[in-house]
Amino acid sequence: MPRQVDHDARRRQIAEAVWRLAARGGLEDVTLRQVAAEAGVSARLLQYYFGTRPQLLLGALEILNTEGEQRARQRIELLGDDPGTHAIVRGVLLELLPLDEERHDRHLVYVAYFVRFLSDPDLAPAARQAPPALENLVTGLLTHAQELGEVRPDVDAPAEAAYLVAGAEGLQSRMLLGQYTPEQAVALIDHQLARVFNAETGERPQPDSA
Repeated sequence: MPRQVDHDARRRQIAEAVWRLAARGGLEDVTLRQVAAEAGVSARLLQYYFGTRPQLLLGALEILNTEGEQRARQRIELLGDDPGTHAIVRGVLLELLPLDEERHDRHLVYVAYFVRFLSDPDLAPAARQAPPALENLVTGLLTHAQELGEVRPDVDAPAEAAYLVAGAEGLQSRMLLGQYTPEQAVALIDHQLARVFNAETGERPQPDSA
């Protein structure tokens, strides 16, 4: 009988090749042939699974995002059954920092994509049109915290969410450059959250929750 192919595993195999090339030298000059060679598959098979070069790059990014979201959920679940809104917001923001090898490698790939999005007319619209999912998530969490009395009612939840996410993303770049240690970056996140959450009601998670 012919061997059954695991299509999801094959797609991930090809996506991993894109990630390795991105981390090593960026995506500016990466070709389908290079990705096929890195993945150990034929160019024809690569096109069968992803199609064109822009479709390949976006497909590999989608797989990376999906896996990143899964790992983020797993880490937040480790906070316990009822960690509190402060701890959840903190957990979301810490996912934007390269605090371990897995997150470091993922964010390094994101940097390569960022540069590519700036210059590639086939990819730029996908970046511009992507909904601000993290900002919306943090906005919802801060709004919920206001309902619980953990955040002052006069706090502008959407503005604070945008600021917190942008700040974490800025720290991500500084950490990749070696300008901030993980401890320094986490301390800055905690400093900003202490400003947003009421000191007397906002929960302060344990340091090892990073």
